[in-house]
Amino acid sequence: MFKRFTQTRPFATLGIVIAAWLVLPVALKTFLRAGFFEFTAPLTVAASHLRDLQEYWALRLHRNRELIEAGRDLARVNGFYEYTVQQAEIGTLEKALGLPALPGFRFEAARVAQRDLSGWWQRLVIRKGRNYGIPLGAPVIFTGGIVGRVSEVYATTAVVELVSSPNFRLAALIDGDTRPLSYQGGINRPFAPARGAIEFVPLDITAAASAPRRLVSSGLGGVFPAGLTVGQVTMVEPSADGLFKTGEVALDPRLSELTEVTVLVPLGGK
Repeated sequence: MFKRFTQTRPFATLGIVIAAWLVLPVALKTFLRAGFFEFTAPLTVAASHLRDLQEYWALRLHRNRELIEAGRDLARVNGFYEYTVQQAEIGTLEKALGLPALPGFRFEAARVAQRDLSGWWQRLVIRKGRNYGIPLGAPVIFTGGIVGRVSEVYATTAVVELVSSPNFRLAALIDGDTRPLSYQGGINRPFAPARGAIEFVPLDITAAASAPRRLVSSGLGGVFPAGLTVGQVTMVEPSADGLFKTGEVALDPRLSELTEVTVLVPLGGK
């Protein structure tokens, strides 16, 4: 009898804890969750710094000549790539807004500290928070376009809800078209290519995997500036009501390996 009690005791304890958690008030749950996140944030940031340090010492093991040659080649590629991206973004934004690129924001670069393995395509944690003036709801981007938006802010970290998350919605446009449509992240499996979906697509819009259409932010809603890349529309088909089309959006594969992102912080505390 004692042996049976000993074997079932952990399950009984777990059941009591779950039952207690279910009956707790929502306000107390929110407080406990925020407190736990703040408590574990230093460990998350420390682990991220340790990974950077490990990469640094791994590079120190290479010969100086190899590093110089690799750095020179990488600088050339990065220089050409950044120039090409900047020119494309400037042209798109000037055409869409008639203004210099993103005049209402300051750019805050942030290192990715952690990725939620249980929801790989849902969120990630960055190493900056209230200490750098990161606001709730701020857009997060990278050279390939939209990463997501800040969904939680803590003292030294912030959580970013990814553009691939089912909870992420955005008013978007097909590049070259002025009619807004609705984008939503999809239910994506970990490590598989991330995809989203679009609704209310005009009937005359066509797209296919062999001839994709670029999906960009519309600027409606006041969160994301217009002209930022969301993904590539690879398929559209008539919706059930026949009034519009629905479609699939392939997201940038680099979203799965981001190590640094840029937060657009509104100027003037907007």
